[in-house]
Amino acid sequence: MLKHALVVAVLLLPGAFANAHEYTQGDLHIAHPWSLELPPNAPNVAAYFIVHNNGSEDDRLLGVDSPITDDAQLHEHVKTTSGLMKMQPVSSVEVAAGQDLTFMPSAYHVMLMQPKDRSLLREGKRFPLTLHFEKAGDITVDVAVQKQAPPAQGHDHAH
Repeated sequence: MLKHALVVAVLLLPGAFANAHEYTQGDLHIAHPWSLELPPNAPNVAAYFIVHNNGSEDDRLLGVDSPITDDAQLHEHVKTTSGLMKMQPVSSVEVAAGQDLTFMPSAYHVMLMQPKDRSLLREGKRFPLTLHFEKAGDITVDVAVQKQAPPAQGHDHAH
């Protein structure tokens, strides 16, 4: 009986890991990397995630890259003096000790410019994204492509 239960548990493990969408390296924990499905005429797509810094020291996200594009950039939305929201690249983003840094629509996000293989940007697909941190080093995550933003994350912007 115990042997049977153990076999069932082992067989169920891959399914549990397939649904687990979190990554930990050192003091950093990356939760649910996601992207919206790429609309037919959109030249670029954004990716989002949450970085939890569980450590006592600040870290810094220095950049990102992905095999699906030759140009992955860190971006932020800022309010202009005229009150309009504007998207602009940033060279790095601080991840404060003991804090969360949320990459989401209308805030920090990753822009994947001119993706090479648009078929990877359909609902249900995943693509790799490597985050380059100053202290934690490189963390590669799988970005889940979704038709809609998670309820707490809001909506994407079109490019």
